[in-house]
Amino acid sequence: METPNLEIQLKTLPNQPGVYQYFDKDDTIIYVGKAKNLKKRVSSYFTKTHDNGKTRVLVKKIVNIKHIVVDTETDALLLENNLIKKYKPRYNVLLKDDKSYPWICIKNERFPRVFSTRRVFKDGSDYFGPYTSGKTVYTLLDLIKGLYSLRTCNYNLSQEKVNSGKYKVCLEYHLGNCKGACENRETEAHYNENIKAIKEILKGNFKDSLQQFKVQMRELADNMQFEEAHKMKEKIEVLENYQSRSTIVNPKISNVDVFSIMSDEGYGYINFLQLSYGSIIRSHTLEIKKKLDESDQELLELAITEIRQRFNSNSKEIYVPFKVNIGENLKVTVPQLGDKKHILDLSLRNAKYFRMERFKQIKIVDPDRHANRIMAQMKVDLRLSEEPRQIECFDNSNIQGTNPVAACVVFKDGKPSKKDYRHFNIKTVVGPDDFASMEEVVYRRYKRLLEEDEPLPQLIIIDGGKGQLSSALKSLDALGLRNTIAIIGIAKRLEELFYPDDPIPLYLDKKSETLKIIQQLRNEAHRFGIEHHRNKRSKSALNTELENIPGVGDKTIVELLKHFKSAKRIANAKLDELEDVVGVSRAEKVYNFYHEKNKIKP
Repeated sequence: METPNLEIQLKTLPNQPGVYQYFDKDDTIIYVGKAKNLKKRVSSYFTKTHDNGKTRVLVKKIVNIKHIVVDTETDALLLENNLIKKYKPRYNVLLKDDKSYPWICIKNERFPRVFSTRRVFKDGSDYFGPYTSGKTVYTLLDLIKGLYSLRTCNYNLSQEKVNSGKYKVCLEYHLGNCKGACENRETEAHYNENIKAIKEILKGNFKDSLQQFKVQMRELADNMQFEEAHKMKEKIEVLENYQSRSTIVNPKISNVDVFSIMSDEGYGYINFLQLSYGSIIRSHTLEIKKKLDESDQELLELAITEIRQRFNSNSKEIYVPFKVNIGENLKVTVPQLGDKKHILDLSLRNAKYFRMERFKQIKIVDPDRHANRIMAQMKVDLRLSEEPRQIECFDNSNIQGTNPVAACVVFKDGKPSKKDYRHFNIKTVVGPDDFASMEEVVYRRYKRLLEEDEPLPQLIIIDGGKGQLSSALKSLDALGLRNTIAIIGIAKRLEELFYPDDPIPLYLDKKSETLKIIQQLRNEAHRFGIEHHRNKRSKSALNTELENIPGVGDKTIVELLKHFKSAKRIANAKLDELEDVVGVSRAEKVYNFYHEKNKIKP
């Protein structure tokens, strides 16, 4: 499928946080931006009148839009920063490396120091971040300092230098902020236990630390030290709102290609994320049309080779959801946990959103392909022998046992065909009996189709569980249609799908398009049936009132209701008001009926 025009791209953008990229006619990135909601933010460029001349020129130059979906606004901010530095788009503010976001470093040394930095080195140290708020960094460091005694000096505390007595404890030791590792007053094992706990805090596992802060806050409040207690409360709030980790940047993930795949009956969608020095620098999704029902592994292996050649990738490692064999000297990693798994999940999310957007675009520009795909998917999901091009759904409506009716709605190629909807008044069943009512309407519906030589559906859906399904099957058996039309029942509570002669229900993915169409059918049948039931009850109520007036027919009743809107207003109307609507003779009959009934003389 060719790249859709801008109008279609705007209609199908997701309502998710992420980063958008604008490309000109030469396929060059001219602007990168972040958004809390991609659809709203990008659409605003094309719907608002811009006072800034540069913005107007930018919008005129946009030919194509690409985007990367992320988890949070924080991730979007960090990814935007990375992409601007990488591509230096013409219409973005130029970002310098010395303006990078801060990190917290646990230095790779004996008795490690913990400090903030804006520069990341591949020196074996642990880096946590980056952080979009300096306040968060200072709060975390303050928290760590308050909980653990750590050294702040930059001495080389090697074993031999410490044993030689080269260093002396400083003021920090006398203030209680340091345990004096420089004079062997603290063991390396004890210090490293503290470092291990600090790493947990920086990973976001600071439940115990937060609890300790809350205890301190209450103690300060009990001692009437309210100013200090309030400061403690502010720290707690910052930490509770703190986004502990980002999948967008991780210095330990360097020069890696990430691939994930989503597929359906006809197409495979392979997302590619390129990471350089821990940062995402490219996202691309490839759509591949299946020819011979290829497996996901086959499609992914084909796509990896194609994408790496297209983007001249020289990465020595790839992350994939399952093992692949692509014949290159590559390290293939299938992440299971941690940041590597997070980045693979992010790639999969982008593949899913790309697939959803393609569906929306196809629905607009190629409805036939959209219908074909839906039908093929439903055939597989529902284990049918043929595509359900025509589906009919039945629902009973009988409230408090009155006016029992049923509805049949028809979908063709996955869309409502309202001209084919049918209502049924229950004729042979006395009282509220859903099973017998279902048996009657299914029999009447298909007996008539057979008599009139009308096309039969490929699938019947019964709104109800095993009981209603069994009743409908009796009718199909009586008509000799048992193995001609597929039939299933849907139970409302758990959305269970029941099949004839199968005690175990089928459960579809709650987000699957097949289940959504079945739910739409069920809801439409329910709406259509309730509407008919309501109309019938209203007419029944009128029968007991207006239609009992001697000498007044349906036409007169309709004229009166159009004018007065209700039977109550007709009953309270004056004689001259009635005469203006239906004439003298009929007005007198209506007027006298109500006034004699209420023993009121004119």
